[in-house]
Amino acid sequence: MLLNERFSVAPMMEWTDLHCRYFLRLISKYTVLYTEMISADSVIFGPRQKLLNFNAEELPCILQLGGSNPQRLAQAAKFGQDYGYSQINLNIGCPSNRVQNGSFGACLMKDPKLVADCVKSIQDDCQIPVTIKCRIGVDQMDEEKGLDDFVDEVSAENVDVFIIHARIAILNGLTPKQNREIPPLKYERVAALKKRRPDLKIIINGGITSITQGLDLQKRYGLDGFMIGREAYKNPYILSSVDKDVFNKEIKTKSRYQIAMQMANYIDHYMKYKDGNVHSIIRHILGLYNSLPGAKYWRQELSENARFAKNGDILRFATENIEKLINKENSVLV
Repeated sequence: MLLNERFSVAPMMEWTDLHCRYFLRLISKYTVLYTEMISADSVIFGPRQKLLNFNAEELPCILQLGGSNPQRLAQAAKFGQDYGYSQINLNIGCPSNRVQNGSFGACLMKDPKLVADCVKSIQDDCQIPVTIKCRIGVDQMDEEKGLDDFVDEVSAENVDVFIIHARIAILNGLTPKQNREIPPLKYERVAALKKRRPDLKIIINGGITSITQGLDLQKRYGLDGFMIGREAYKNPYILSSVDKDVFNKEIKTKSRYQIAMQMANYIDHYMKYKDGNVHSIIRHILGLYNSLPGAKYWRQELSENARFAKNGDILRFATENIEKLINKENSVLV
């Protein structure tokens, strides 16, 4: 069964781990969340439980895998299914040298038959859906025929959902950061794909900095949803409007204070029963109060002291202080 992917937060390396996803889920109940990209080999041969473990509250949550060996991808996907993930997503968009050296990520757009074989191998072993995240092209690939041929071949293996980052990837000469900024955004190319293949669910990604902008793109181009990456991490409270404005759910919006207190309780529980440190959790929530009075102080307080903290009290203390600053500011304005 396919998820309602009208809105999702992008998979982001070193960012969208289980602590980050738990935090984002507190802000929005219906947003679809993704893991970081995890290589199939890491799942099979590495610390599997550490890599795949997640909080049940995170669901719906999609496991994003990287790889190009059909059998190993199928094995890794089966582990993901057994752990309880909602779907499997294949990363066909990452342009980093490390990923290219492993022969997966964006470079696989040049080999749609191999990607189709990977999908088929996964589907032979798993019952949960497989989706694709890719670019509109790579290097000198023809952005019209290249993307069309890729989508046609892969979708023939019963892939119904494609998340399209609306930029090409330059595999030689640009860093991953530059590949997120320098190649121009071409939303119209994603729209043309949807017009040509209305039978597929096409999700747009790349350069979207607000829920309003995403909804506008979705409506303007007749798309099935949109995905936000770094802006959702830097300014996570933008997700507070998603359940109502995107999913049409009448759910009471939590305040920043309520979310911070729930995260403090999460830290208490995690530090009591798991191996880890407070900083590994705190680092994901530093943008919660962005643009509000005292936000800089709040970030500094948490950043400087999280490494020495033993529980969630550091978060409670900093949050109580920033709330006092906000209330004082508001009273002055009144």
